[in-house]
Amino acid sequence: MSIEEIENEIIEEFGLFGEDWESKYEHIIDLGKHLPLIDPSLKTDDRIIKGCQSRVWLNSELKDGKLVFTADSDAIITKGMVALIIRVLSGQTPQDVVNAKLDFINKIGLVQHLSPTRANGLVSMIQTMKKEGLKYI
Repeated sequence: MSIEEIENEIIEEFGLFGEDWESKYEHIIDLGKHLPLIDPSLKTDDRIIKGCQSRVWLNSELKDGKLVFTADSDAIITKGMVALIIRVLSGQTPQDVVNAKLDFINKIGLVQHLSPTRANGLVSMIQTMKKEGLKYI
């Protein structure tokens, strides 16, 4: 699936909740609960995303020309946010990850409903994943 197709899927999912942000947050939390766990040995200081209020560990590896991300966080909403971004970017080529616009974030209204510190953390997650993509180009 392309990044755009996955983004459209997410936009459609979040559209089902209408303007009910309590349900949207519950969905984000649920996504975090189903995020495949990062190997505990990879939860090292060098894998912590800087700029996030909570701790977020991110690992990337290249498998068959595609970037595969795993992550974890000590905060449930943050874990859901990283799960959303991983859903879109994991399994894509490094070039596609670097070029991803991630328009779905604004289309579902996520940034407008985050605290400034969480919004900064989301930006940091995206920047870090794009930097990981650059390593493999």
